[in-house]
Formats: sequence, structure tokens, C-alpha cells
Amino acid sequence: MTPETQQTHRIGSLRVRTVASAGTAATTFVLVHGIGMSHRYLERLHRALTAHGRVISVDLAGFGGLPKPGHDVDVAEMADALGAVLDEIATGPVVLVGQSMGTQWVVELAARRPDLPLAVMLIGPVADERRRTVLQQAWLLALDTVREPPGANALVFGDYLRCGPFWYLTQLGHLLDYRIEDRIGQLNVPVLIMRGSRDPIASLSWCRHLRAAARTAELVEIPGRAHNAQHTAPSAVASAIEHFCSAHLAAGVRDGDAG
Repeated sequence: MTPETQQTHRIGSLRVRTVASAGTAATTFVLVHGIGMSHRYLERLHRALTAHGRVISVDLAGFGGLPKPGHDVDVAEMADALGAVLDEIATGPVVLVGQSMGTQWVVELAARRPDLPLAVMLIGPVADERRRTVLQQAWLLALDTVREPPGANALVFGDYLRCGPFWYLTQLGHLLDYRIEDRIGQLNVPVLIMRGSRDPIASLSWCRHLRAAARTAELVEIPGRAHNAQHTAPSAVASAIEHFCSAHLAAGVRDGDAG
């Protein structure tokens, strides 16, 4: 197993944790969890990507047992904190990989800091513009739960307990308000959009809409998986990321659709 280095960073009043593994290639991948979650449900993808480069998994402020900030933190402030952490520990541009609400944070970071990303990977992007109410999102989460294996659900709800309802609901408001479909068109790097073929949260039509809104994007589906494809099919997700990076970062940007 590749040795890991864990650090906690102070960015103003925010605490951010990083778990970094050295890889066998020059590329640095940065993995960002979704709402309520931590780096724990990114561990399988983290390990799979170490074959392709350095990997940094992140716990953002208030998540993964980190202290809750004393003030509300919107998508922009969270993205700025992530950027500041990467300035401290990363060497040069990185590949940003976000899952669920993590897709919002990495898109916002890429829009605010165009110098930072080589490419942006969005796994199960949220939130579908037709389903931006608390009740709709609760229903979709319940539907996804019955499509995930028990181990994945145990991991998710364990992290939800560590996050706590107050911080979860505070961030849920930002998740519902953030218009990722507007910001993605401002990115000047290639974007890979991924979804499990059984994901009720990031529907195929929604992901196609995001692909159309981006300047250069591809869409990949992971067969038979739901919202947490990075946990249930880490090798397939890592392979899609590696293939996309090889095609776009080595041979130049091409338009297309892989799914």
C-alpha cells in the first residue's frame, strides 16, 4: 500500500484535512467529497488512482469530524479554502475530482482559479435544475439508498452522523442554490462528467445538459452503479479518469462523448 501523509490545514477560521499518497506518475489528482461526507468514501478511488499519479483526498471544513466553522460558508468560500490548501501542498496544476456536492466546489474553484486545474472530473454532479427542493432531494437520496450496497450505505450514514444535521442542512441550502450549469461554461479546461447508470440524483438528461453547457466535455456512464460509483466501482471510475487525462492532457483537447 502506498504510504499516506495526513495534515490539517488552517485557512483563516476554517480547518481542512488532506490525505496524500505519492504516485507513480507526475499527475496530481485532488479528490473532493460530497455533502455530509469525508475522504473515507473516496478511499477506494484514491487507491486506484495512485497507479496514475499523486493523489490528495480532502476533508473540507465541518466535515469528517473537523470543527464546524463559526459562520456560514458558501460554495465560493469553501472553494477558496480548498484553493489555498492546494497552494500549500500541491506542485503545479492538478486534476480536480469532485463527487456529488464536491462537483460544485471543484467547478467553482476551477472558475475562480483558472491557473489551478488541468482538468475537472465530475462524479454524480448536483443539483438537477428540475429538482432543487429539499423534498425532491430527500426523495432522490432515499431512492439512491435502496440502490447502493449495505457497506456503502453504512459509510454514508456514518459520515452523516459525524457531520451533524445543522451543518448538513446549512450546506444543503448552498447545494440547492448553486447553479453549476452556469459556472461550468466558464471553465477553460476539459471536463469529464461521470454517473452511475442507476443514479437517480444525477440523471442522464441532467448530465447531458451539463455536457452541453461546458466548452469541452465528455460524458461517461458506469454500468449498473448508483450515485456512489467512486466507491462501488473504483477501478472503472479510475480507468475513465486516466483515459480522459491521457487523451486530453497528452494529445490535446477533443470534443466527444464516451457514454
